[in-house]
Amino acid sequence: MNATSELSAVGRTIQGYFDGMHRGDTALLRRAFHPDAYLFGYYQGPFSRFSLEEWMNEVESTPKPAESGEAFDMRIVSTDVTGRVAMAKVVVLYEGLRFTDYLTLIKFDDDWKIVNKAYHHE
Repeated sequence: MNATSELSAVGRTIQGYFDGMHRGDTALLRRAFHPDAYLFGYYQGPFSRFSLEEWMNEVESTPKPAESGEAFDMRIVSTDVTGRVAMAKVVVLYEGLRFTDYLTLIKFDDDWKIVNKAYHHE
């Protein structure tokens, strides 16, 4: 495994996540996430836990930031890759809230997928 190419591949998966979030595009999000992924965190106060399907329903019922004129403001803060496992810290502007997400990724065959997302917003 070439470390530079693996970092690039992880970055492409995360970019798909960013694009899916900004557009409210569940097809893009499904490509970035493993079907058994879970999301944990704090959203407007209380602790939240979502399966990917539950979260897809939330995304579909939420206004799409790209359509509401919200600026695309998402970036990778750090990435660490060890073999076929990676962790990324990202910041995301979504519906006016600044989220910090910790994404765990696993490489399946030749494809990196997000298997877990832990998040908090300011």
